[in-house]
Amino acid sequence: MSEKSLNAAGVSVEFSGLRALDNVSLTLSPAEIVGLIGPNGSGKTTLINAITGQVPLAGGRVTIGGDQISGLSPRRIALKGINRSFQIVRLFNNMTVVENVESSALAHGVSLRQAREKANTLLAEFSLSEKAEDLAGNLSYGDKRRVEIARALAADPAFLLLDEPAAGMNEAESETLLHILSELPRTRGLGLLIIDHDMGLIMRLCNRLHVLASGRTIAEGKADEVRKNPAVIEAYLGSEAANA
Repeated sequence: MSEKSLNAAGVSVEFSGLRALDNVSLTLSPAEIVGLIGPNGSGKTTLINAITGQVPLAGGRVTIGGDQISGLSPRRIALKGINRSFQIVRLFNNMTVVENVESSALAHGVSLRQAREKANTLLAEFSLSEKAEDLAGNLSYGDKRRVEIARALAADPAFLLLDEPAAGMNEAESETLLHILSELPRTRGLGLLIIDHDMGLIMRLCNRLHVLASGRTIAEGKADEVRKNPAVIEAYLGSEAANA
């Protein structure tokens, strides 16, 4: 596992001449959990897309331990140790749960036996073993979310970027997810960047918060400090959430 930090420095992204991200800088260290929050349309998903090579940069660069990865293809960036989930769950619905996780491991060069062992270990970790042979398309939404995260972990990433992992989950499912995610930096040494609108989960889970609004950083720092920031309260949280 890499001990080098992931660094997005001065990242800008444009769509049809409109600047979706404007000079955003974010650092994610190994074994750290950072929450990326902000109102809808603030550029959160665009930042993850920029880091993972899904969209080109109009400015800035992304590095791991000083080695530039911006400009590489998404697959090459994944092989450098960055994996992600998406807002909309992306599974092979006609494959079983275990096959879905295996396929991710196989794509990163392990043998079929190793992929099956890794998949079974991850399914046990995510309390999905009893559904290993179920078709992914037949799972509940919460279970699909967990399978997607297990797929991402099957690649043994150094950094995992999760785009609204708790979306669509009920309270019990969110609590289970919170416990799983909170253990990952300790058990796997990876850095975790999470977008989510579940502020209860974010505040309990994250070491630091990074707040975007209109494509720009408006605050970053410890969760308790950020939620009292007047700019964050005005742009996103509101006074009730800030005082909770």
